[in-house]
Parts: sequence; structure tokens; C-alpha cells
Amino acid sequence: MSANVERERVVWPAFRGRGTGDNPSGRFESLARAPVDDGWDTIDELMAEPGPKTVISSDSSRTVVARNTSPDLPFDRSVNPYRGCEHGCIYCYARPTHNWLGLSSGLDFETKILAKHDAAELLKQELAKPGYRCSPLALGTNTDPYQPAERRLGLTRAVLGVLAETRHPVGIVTKSALVLRDLDILAPMAASGLARVYLSLTTLDREIARTLEPRAAAPHRRLETMAALAAAGVPVGVMTAPIIPALTDHEIERLLGAAAEAGAQSAGYVLLRLPHDVAALFEDWLEKHYPLRRAHVLSAIRQTREGRLNDPQIGSRMRGTGVVARLIEQRFTRACARLGLNRRRMPQRTDLFRPPARDGQLDLFG
Repeated sequence: MSANVERERVVWPAFRGRGTGDNPSGRFESLARAPVDDGWDTIDELMAEPGPKTVISSDSSRTVVARNTSPDLPFDRSVNPYRGCEHGCIYCYARPTHNWLGLSSGLDFETKILAKHDAAELLKQELAKPGYRCSPLALGTNTDPYQPAERRLGLTRAVLGVLAETRHPVGIVTKSALVLRDLDILAPMAASGLARVYLSLTTLDREIARTLEPRAAAPHRRLETMAALAAAGVPVGVMTAPIIPALTDHEIERLLGAAAEAGAQSAGYVLLRLPHDVAALFEDWLEKHYPLRRAHVLSAIRQTREGRLNDPQIGSRMRGTGVVARLIEQRFTRACARLGLNRRRMPQRTDLFRPPARDGQLDLFG
């Protein structure tokens, strides 16, 4: 065979419990890797081996509070105790952030987790600054604060301890039932108007969820978590994020109904976003798991993104444009109205905030 013959692009199957088997080069790397089929069943041999283990390293960031001025985000500051996420959601828009670390958006994002072991201390330092002005802080906007590593490391719990001590309002987004571990902190905060939790729920179909979000809690477990939070007096909402046209959009009404029945008071949604090489990873996932739907799903996505698979523009990136996007928005809005979701939203309190004492400084009111 001529060396110039172009080999067929490989669609990597996922390792068991992982969202993808591919590990494309990051967009900032000088060299790019492209898997090809050499005809000797090498890929089958590789996939027969045990999947890569999760490796947790220390993050050396000097700050922990990230700020934004995006008008389409309901918060201006956030904390993410972890970089990378073992849940392995194939659609995760945060995957390309691993490229800044010289790592891949693929397997690296799922298996090479960086933990901010000093997140609580860094947060305390930020809140103690003389110029700090209190506003609700979002926890888990980039990666899940309750991913598997949290069970052992407890970084999110330590952050919540600082927020509870300083009476600082917080909103949490998670796919994990592990959030119930921290009810002893969250329930008292919620009673003071300082805490609310949103469960991200993409689908009620366990078969889709098993490959779409391989290490996240099963859909029924997330609904149970909503019910437990609501029973404990913690305001709970549902984030139907992302809605995937032609794959999960038919579930909008049923999913919102299940969440409302479980105690959700509010709901939000984000249309599927596929920035950078997440688009290729998602295409490969479709080819592997839903080959007969692949063309239809991709076509439907493009109809909401002006012919593209992603739209980075602030204002349209979350909701999309066009007839399909408007139909999804109308269905979502009407379902929420019928179910009583988003009927009343009480603002979180900021007037209770008391900054921590600065190093070496006594608390005047002890």
C-alpha cells in the first residue's frame, strides 16, 4: 500500500466507565496526534486492556475565585475546587479548559484531575480583603464540585465551611448525590436564605445517561437527591443542561414534571454547546452509540447554531437561534408555567455576610 494513501479516521470506542477513548492533542500544542487504523487490530488490543486510572494531582493556583462579566450568566463569581471531571460527560463544555494545562480534552480531562487542596484557605483570604463586596457565589460552574474525588478529599465541604462561617450566599450545581453528605451545612444556610442547590438532569433514559454521563449519578438517583434536599428545607432547582436536539429534547416536559414532583422550585436550561474539539468528541460518541441518529442529531444542532456545531457568541450561546431553538424555548417556558416552576424566586441574602478575621487580626466583636 502506498504511504500516501489516507487512512480512515478512527472512531475510538470508550473505555468502560469513560466518556471517550480518544485523547486528541490540545489546541495549544505544537504537534497534533491523530489515531489511524494500521490494519493489525492494534486498536482492539488497546481497548481490551484495563482503562486508564484516575490520577489526582495538586493544583498550584494562587487564587480560587473566578470572576466574569458575562451578561448571560446569573453570577459574577465562582469557585471550582477541581480541574477536570471524572464524571466523563461527553458533551462537557469545560473539556477544552484542560488544554491550558497542556492536557487533552478527551481522556485526560476525565482521568487527570487537579485538586485545589488549599481552596478553602484561598477563599478565606479573598473574603477577608478590605475591598470585598458580597454577592452570591456559584460553586461547580466548570466542573462538578461533588465528583468522585470529593468523597475522599472533602475540598467542597471545606469551602462550604468557610461560606457558612462567613454567612456568604452560595448556589451549587451538581450531578451527584454526594451533596446530601453536606446537609448539616446546607440546611442551616438555606434556613437563613444563603444556599440553594441545582441538580443537573439531562435525560431520564438510563441507557442514554450510562454512556452520555458515565460516572455521574443515575437519573433516578438525582431525582431522589432533589426530594431529600427539598425535604431538608434546601431550595432546589433543576438544570436541564444540556438539551440535545433530536436526542433528548423530546423529554423536556417529562423531565421537568419529574423534577417538580421531586420538589424542584425552579428550572433552567442550556442548549448543547460544543466548543473546540468537544464537537469531534461528541460526533465520535454519536457514531459509536447512535450511528443511525448521528446525521439527524448533527443536522438539528446546526439548525440551532446557524449552520455550525457551536456558537460562542454571548447572548446566543446558551439558547441558540432559529426555529428549532425557539420551539425548544417555548416548550420549556410553557412546561415551567404549567408546573409552577420559576413562579417565585427569592433573592439570596447578602446582608448577613461577615468577613473572616484577617491573619493576625482579632475579631472586634468576637
